Amino acid sequence: MTFRFLTAGESHGPALGATLEGLPAGIPVSADLIAADLARRQRGYGRGARMSIEQDRAEILAGVRHGRTLGSPVLLLVRNRDWENWTQVMQVEALSAEQATELASLVDEGNKRAQPVTRVRPGHADLAGALKYGFDDVRDVLERASARETTVRVAAGAVCRAFLRQLGIEAWSFTAEVGGIAVDPTNAHRTRAETEESPLRCPDPAAEARMIAAIDDARSAGDTLGGVFEVVATGVPVGLGSHVHWDRRLDGALAQAICSIQAVKGVEFGLGFEQTRRPGSRVHDIIEGVGEDPAAPGIPGLDDGPVRRWLHRTNAAGGLTGGISNGEPIVVRGAVKPISTLARPLPSADLRTGQPVEVAHYERSDISVVPAAGVIGEAMVLLTLTRFVLEKFGGDSLVEVRDNLARYRERTLAVTAAAAGAEVAAEAEAGSGGDD
Repeated sequence: MTFRFLTAGESHGPALGATLEGLPAGIPVSADLIAADLARRQRGYGRGARMSIEQDRAEILAGVRHGRTLGSPVLLLVRNRDWENWTQVMQVEALSAEQATELASLVDEGNKRAQPVTRVRPGHADLAGALKYGFDDVRDVLERASARETTVRVAAGAVCRAFLRQLGIEAWSFTAEVGGIAVDPTNAHRTRAETEESPLRCPDPAAEARMIAAIDDARSAGDTLGGVFEVVATGVPVGLGSHVHWDRRLDGALAQAICSIQAVKGVEFGLGFEQTRRPGSRVHDIIEGVGEDPAAPGIPGLDDGPVRRWLHRTNAAGGLTGGISNGEPIVVRGAVKPISTLARPLPSADLRTGQPVEVAHYERSDISVVPAAGVIGEAMVLLTLTRFVLEKFGGDSLVEVRDNLARYRERTLAVTAAAAGAEVAAEAEAGSGGDD
């Protein structure tokens, strides 16, 4: 069975949900494990007031018993605490005559929640979505287009993290740039734990201080800032993906996954666009051969010592060659545009009249979301890797997947073992000729 996941729900609806289908049985999963990633998504300097309202926690409603997956679909639910303030505006059932009258009265009184949204926001899905689906109230678009939907992507990604962790695969992220201020690799001395606890999840404290100042300036100006996050996935085995068809390439799938995140407008792997500025001799990763990698995590419970694998001298390709994972860490970056809802809105036009308006609609918003986008990026990488791992090593249980991966890894190293044996035999034969 092919792994897939679906999400459902609106930003101010009762809840958000996710279904994961195709996971093997036996994966250790808990609500507390999922909550850790949900909390990471809500943190970050520059986040808006919504984060103080919601304290996200996922309920596991199906597919798990006694802390382990059953092999059946996993159903997750995250309730929106802000729903209680939107019950009339966002109710599911058709409005009765009395309810319609009450809602109209709220509109007449100037209630902002009840007002139809018609002043479309530049840079948002408002206009394109409303015209596509024939809506005359942009709320029908913005509720689903909102990045609030990524809450359950992160919850689903946490389940995949629990699965991949059993195979020695992990992913983490950090903020690489905000508002044109980039991390200096020579000053990125924070550990992963220290980075995680910093205000912007940034490994470079000096750059982070300048980023924070830029966010403060943007807030004062009623503006927003974009940036870049980087996701690194380690322990990924050689051979995920394929070169034989465009839709089987792992890099293509990861690019789609990252670009599917709201506000992401660009993706890079490894050196990314920098590769176009260098000659090939300074781009391509020299293959060292098979050796021990003390930093490789290995498969828990199966690898006691250093892991042997194919090694590259560098990782300019970001762990991907020919659409296939090559055993090096996968390095992918996402470019996040500034949030399109501005406290000082830009001029725009009205959906119903087609006429210009002085200011677009404003709805509570963030100033910068790059740290949170990185956590969402992790989730999308984990969800994508889960799909490709199961396509290659799939089985009905976690034990079966682990066994399949272990045997496959032995085969990829057996080629060199056989070659080494043949070389030794050849040397022995060459040296046995006596004085002839």
